[in-house]
Amino acid sequence: MTVSGNQKRKMRSAARLYAVQALFQMEQSAQTVDQVKVEFMDHRFGAIYEGNEMAEGDPSHFACVMDVAVNYQAQIDQMTDRALVAKWPIARIDPTLRAVFRAAGAEFWDNGTPPKVVINEYVEVVRAFFPDGKETKFVNAVLDHMAREARPDAFSAS
Repeated sequence: MTVSGNQKRKMRSAARLYAVQALFQMEQSAQTVDQVKVEFMDHRFGAIYEGNEMAEGDPSHFACVMDVAVNYQAQIDQMTDRALVAKWPIARIDPTLRAVFRAAGAEFWDNGTPPKVVINEYVEVVRAFFPDGKETKFVNAVLDHMAREARPDAFSAS
């Protein structure tokens, strides 16, 4: 099966959403990254729940984000802390937003995706979880700060 560029983008977007959900699930349970990756790829990607089909995610992108987020969690959390105001260390942040920062941080850390694309994608993920909240502006600002720290070369020309 050949995947079009547009379909590939949709699959990467779905993989990002699944990565946030999986990182959240790992924090709330005692599951390992390998257990969660298998569960998501086998039971969530393209699954049908209550008549609604879940999006098909990009398994390699999902696995990469998960592995980097877990293997570099301390460094990503420190980068996130530097982007947050002093009164709000990452431990005080909503666990869903913590998962967003870790997933996006993983992409800043180890990915060729332009930082602005990563920021936009994860702001959309946040909008899915907090449709009425101010979280999208907050996340946009934090991710922008993180991206400028992690990938300053991507911002030097702009």
